[in-house]
Amino acid sequence: MLIIPAVDIMDRRVVQLVGGVPGSERVTMPDPVEAAGLWARRGSEHLHVIDLDGAFGKPDNVGAIKSIIAEYGMSVQVGGGVRDSAKIEALLSAGAERVIVGTKAITDTDWLAGMCDLFPGKLLLAMDTRGGEVVVKGWREPAPLGVDELFRRIRGLPLAGVLNTNVDVEGRGEGIDPAAATDFIERCPHAVVASGGVTTKKDAATLSKAGAAAAVVGMAIYTRTLRPWRWKTKWRV
Repeated sequence: MLIIPAVDIMDRRVVQLVGGVPGSERVTMPDPVEAAGLWARRGSEHLHVIDLDGAFGKPDNVGAIKSIIAEYGMSVQVGGGVRDSAKIEALLSAGAERVIVGTKAITDTDWLAGMCDLFPGKLLLAMDTRGGEVVVKGWREPAPLGVDELFRRIRGLPLAGVLNTNVDVEGRGEGIDPAAATDFIERCPHAVVASGGVTTKKDAATLSKAGAAAAVVGMAIYTRTLRPWRWKTKWRV
């Protein structure tokens, strides 16, 4: 399973939030491009970039994202405020390997199906969960559809995969919820990129054993609790 470092951008800075709550950041860095370079220099060939400003309706950080992709040549998956085909096209044209779609895709699955037809194999669907229920709009509201119904609707779509962030454990540095993660991975009809609470190598190994294709890691690598660049199989478990 691949380990992917996260670069979350808010107010033009890199932040690591607790449960996605603005103002709860435990880690801040002033330069998103330099933060990406830190992980590139430590051997990661992949990056997970979330534009929190775009997700919350503020001016986006597409310029910084383009600079990251151009500077380091990493395989980058990008999300945050992606609501139309023009934004998807712009990010793919900038060199993004995959584009993450969330609220718009969850609340309008017909739109998602249409985007999958336009960009087959390039979209990663964010199905973020709290208490086992899907949440949208920056994790602030419940989704109109439940997990099982969404699984049914996306089963035949040409997605790159599904990104599942467990908001209950996100950014807390206390580990994953193994039962919830395993249940989601085993039932999902697409490859799963797991996120939320990955703090130890044991957490990563649990996700790998459950069948996750990748795990996004943020707080644990910024605080150096987890150091996958030192593993024999760097950035993989």
